[in-house]
Amino acid sequence: MNDSSAIILLLTLTVILLTICIVTLLVVVITLVVRINRIAKNIETVSDNIAHATKWINASEVVSVIAGLFRK
Repeated sequence: MNDSSAIILLLTLTVILLTICIVTLLVVVITLVVRINRIAKNIETVSDNIAHATKWINASEVVSVIAGLFRK
C-alpha cells in the first residue's frame, strides 16, 4: 500500500508540473501573438502614411492643389 501511494503521489506531482508548464507556454505564445499583431498594425499605419506622403510628393498632385487654391 505504501508503494502505491508513493507512485500515485509522484504521478500527481508530474501531472501538476506538466500542467503548469503547458499553461505557461500558452501564456507566452498568446503574449507573443498579441505583440506581433500590435507590431503588424504599426507597420500597416506606417505604410499607409508613406503611401499618402508619396502621393503628395507627386509633382502633378502638388501643382493641381496649388492651382485649386488659386481658383477659389
